[in-house]
Amino acid sequence: MRDVADLARVSIGTVSNVVNNPDRVLPSTRARVEDAIRTLGWAPNQQAQALRAGRSRTIGLAVMDVANPFFADVLRGAQARLEEAGYGATIGDADNRPDREAAILRSFRDQRVRGVVLGPIGALPAEVEALHRARIPSVLVDRAAGEAGCTVGVDDVEGGRIAVRHLVAQGHRRLAFVGGPSTLAQVRDRREGAEQAAAEAGATLLAVSVPALDFGSGRAAAEHLSTLPADERPTGIFCANDMIAIGLLQGLVAARIRVPQEVAIVGYDDIEFASAATVPLTSVAQPRRDLGRAAADLLIRELEDHDAGVDHEHRTIVYTPTLVVRDSTSR
Repeated sequence: MRDVADLARVSIGTVSNVVNNPDRVLPSTRARVEDAIRTLGWAPNQQAQALRAGRSRTIGLAVMDVANPFFADVLRGAQARLEEAGYGATIGDADNRPDREAAILRSFRDQRVRGVVLGPIGALPAEVEALHRARIPSVLVDRAAGEAGCTVGVDDVEGGRIAVRHLVAQGHRRLAFVGGPSTLAQVRDRREGAEQAAAEAGATLLAVSVPALDFGSGRAAAEHLSTLPADERPTGIFCANDMIAIGLLQGLVAARIRVPQEVAIVGYDDIEFASAATVPLTSVAQPRRDLGRAAADLLIRELEDHDAGVDHEHRTIVYTPTLVVRDSTSR
């Protein structure tokens, strides 16, 4: 900044005004400063500005697994809303590891981000409270009501009911739920809804636990289910997410079990891959980008309330999922 000021023959304060309050500077003076900036290739150090001001224009975004297309879309929605409001974003991928999630949140606090949008792995880590003590607000995404602060989520119990009711309507009475790990609130809620709908219909529901929400877990579940006698094998399967469902579909096809003629499959999330599967996948759809956008919007409103000295009222937004029917359940 000093070099720019010397080249333009102005004070450092004038350079600062050109960058931050250009309307305060005469056009001729502003032009000299802008020419000097271009000549020297200078850019303001935003991190240093944030440290001096005690705030930044950066928001931390952390989710449990960036490789999961569901969370990738949530991040896109959040980033789009933040950009509209003039905020930047730094992204942390917890890779399904609580220790990594905690480290990301500590890093956000050390960077003095303005706020955090978090898609937590399981129970909230202690680092969330540490953020709040540092006056860094957070909003939880993909998490329903019941947590402190603002949350955005989907009624996953209803989503489980929707999936199983569809399978029952297709004539299936031997059902299975494939999901895990059970530490995830979303998985527990989806299973709960599935159990409720199965009980209402007088259908049986076999619970198949898998270690992760990924393709490999789906293929492992298919290997297990394909060994069951045909008259014991579930004819309708609801998976906790689409990645499990697509892995399951791949495994069943490899075992020469026809989908949907012998086994119907319903996934969850309605990621883009669902419609492109070997047998297009019926799925319970979540508004993925809307979830991220709504979470970012709640955080922006909380920051604006804080700047205005207004008491902020925490809100919970809960979306209702919908069913998208494709070939994996249509006989």
